This record gives sequence, C-alpha cells and structure tokens, in this order.
Amino acid sequence: MRRAAVAVAAGAMAVSLAACGSAKESGDNADSTGSAKKGDDIKVGLLLPENATARYEKFDRPLIEEKVKELTNNKGEVVYANAKQDASTQNQQVDTMVTNKVDVLIVDAVDSKAIAGSVKKAKDAGIPVVAYDRLAEGPIDAYTSFDNETVGKTQGEALLKALGDKAKDGQIVMMNGSSTDPNAAQFKKGAHSVLDGKVKIGREYDTKEWKPENANSNMEGAISALGKDKIVGVYSANDGMAGGIITALKAAGIADIPVTGQDAELAGVQRIVTGEQYMSVYKPYPQEADVAAEMAVALAQGKSLDSIAKDKVDSPTTKAIPSVLVPVVSLTKDNIKDTVIKDGIYTVNEICTGKYKAACDKIGLE
Repeated sequence: MRRAAVAVAAGAMAVSLAACGSAKESGDNADSTGSAKKGDDIKVGLLLPENATARYEKFDRPLIEEKVKELTNNKGEVVYANAKQDASTQNQQVDTMVTNKVDVLIVDAVDSKAIAGSVKKAKDAGIPVVAYDRLAEGPIDAYTSFDNETVGKTQGEALLKALGDKAKDGQIVMMNGSSTDPNAAQFKKGAHSVLDGKVKIGREYDTKEWKPENANSNMEGAISALGKDKIVGVYSANDGMAGGIITALKAAGIADIPVTGQDAELAGVQRIVTGEQYMSVYKPYPQEADVAAEMAVALAQGKSLDSIAKDKVDSPTTKAIPSVLVPVVSLTKDNIKDTVIKDGIYTVNEICTGKYKAACDKIGLE
C-alpha cells in the first residue's frame, strides 16, 4: 500500500531533481549550508512532533524514508526521532542530530517559536533545515505543507453546506487546534473567513495539544453552557478532536449534526461512512512527504531548490523561504473512492470492517 501511494504521489507531483545543479540557493535566505557536491551517502535527520495522530507513524515517516532511499540509490540514511508532543524534547533531539552531524534536517515543530533557537544551532553547524508541515521559526532553508488557510475555508464551506437553513437559527461550536501550532491559527483564520456573519459561533476553543480528550472536555463545557438543543454543528479542526467531540455529543444525546475534521484518519473516514462525522480534509501526505525528501536531499547535496520550490513564504523570522504548498480535498462519503482509496491510503477492506460493512454497502463501498 505504501509503495503504491509513493508511486501515485511521484507521478502527481512530477518533480525532478535532474535540473538541480547550483550549490547556491535563490531567495533572501539563499546561502545553502549543505555540503556542496556531496553524493548519495547522506544522513537525513527527521523530527516529527507526536505519535498520537495516526498520520505521522503510518504515513509521513515511512514515505519520507522510502523517498530518500529512492533519491539516493539506497545509500541515504534517515535518522528518526519523535518528540511525543514535548517541545523541550524536540530541542534536545535537534541538539543530538547536530552532534551526530546529520547533513540536513526535516523538522515538523511541536512549537514553532520554541524550536527557533535549535534551528539556528543547526544552521550555525552547517546543517540546512526543511520545515515540514508546520512553518518553524528561525533560519529555515525550505518549507513544504498544505495551504492551511484553504484547509480552514474548505472546512467552513463544508459545514455551511451541511447546515443549510439551520445556519440562520442555531449556534455552532468551534474547536480549533493548539495555540502553539502556527497551522492551527491559519486553519482558524480560514474558517472564520467563511463562517463569520453566516452562523452564530456560540463557543470557541483553542484545544491544548490537539488532544481528543481536551476537545471532549471543551465540548462538554459548550453543551452545558449553550444547551444541547441550541447546537446545530461543530467545526473541528482535525479528526482526532472530532472523535472526542462526537463522544461528548453522543453522551449528551445529540445526534445528526455535522462535525468537520481534517487528516482523513481511518477512524475519521469510518465515522464519515456511518454519518457520525460529516467531512474531513484529505491532505495527500505522499505528495508532501515526497517534496520534503526532495528538498532535503537537494540541500544535503548542495543543489538548488529552483526546480522544486516555485513559491516563497515568509515566516515571522525569515523571508522568502522556498516553498511548496500541496492542494487539499474536501472528503465526504461521496468521494472516498476517488481520494483515499484511489491514492492507496486505505483499502475498502480496511475501512469497511465488520460494524461498518452495512454503511459501506449503502454508499457503494464494496
């Protein structure tokens, strides 16, 4: 399944490193600190933020590892560490990577601000840094993620569509992500740009550490404050939190209201099949992982990113970072076949296990 996903992504992106030749980058942060003309025998440090969200261990890590091997004729090595949602641990992991003299770092930051000092340490040691999924602060050399404001807009538009006329009369609850994650702020901004003025937001939360149990507690508080008959829908920034939210809704006897999500986690897709969750945002991880690996290998080998990164993004600390933003898709029960199944993320058998079989049959997943 994983190889199929990588193959699909490679074809979709059609990004080639063949044109990469210069040891100097373009843009304001153009001074590449990778080992110029280094060959395939490189060491890539990969730092992911947590393992509670299914995507990191199931998709991101193995996809990046496979792509690095592919790009380096099986000579490149990926050194991996997971911070388990602890920013201090991640800073220590960067220090260890610097001590072990990796050639490049791919970092998905737990806390985008807290990581800045460690990014500078790496840069000072001659190790370029690719910000992955979240735009870390500090002297970042490259960045790949999804268009996060578009993610929020996609969620907001889907929620309004599901609400229909109910948007005029009831209230929604907004369950945003962690305040330490810059992506969460962008999701929220995108969602507000669609929802504001169209529906009343009864309660809104920034959910500590994106944890489903915290979303569950927040939702219980919202139900208590607003009354269960007043809530017509819930904006949830991701699928994990949606699970906690739906548990709280069920406990309060609230059913048949739309709940959004993001990440197309298996449990989220299964809830979409049964109708408990209205939608998720499918983010093609194979494409994002491929780009991160391509950027990392190019930087480690002292090559230009010009043929890979066509865009530039500013962080609070660094201007004109070479970037690739991967498009996203609104995932509902109507397009499961054309997204996560077609791309090899899940099989029908993985989604349609025992208790989901009847619901799968009903929507044509057979």
